[in-house]
Amino acid sequence: MTDIVSPHAIHLAQNLDLKAAASLQNELLAQRHGPVLIDGSQVQRLSGLCLQVLLSAKATWSSDGERLSFDNLSPALRDALQLFGAEDLPSTDFMG
Repeated sequence: MTDIVSPHAIHLAQNLDLKAAASLQNELLAQRHGPVLIDGSQVQRLSGLCLQVLLSAKATWSSDGERLSFDNLSPALRDALQLFGAEDLPSTDFMG
């Protein structure tokens, strides 16, 4: 019987700017090797650097064979992802 582990929830900050990138990276890395649910409901601004952190996390969880999913994306976050051409980032739960 396989144990099902509940994902750790990470709530993205309202302003994902340059200053937020390092703390976002550290928070994600602290949860590596386990399932993660990223809540984007409070995001009002997304910088390119924070987008890179999220894209890297998706690739990392994929290579680890772990689940990474996105939930409750704010309209501002959806718009920013579209502007960056990364609207597919949260489209599916990913399990490598």
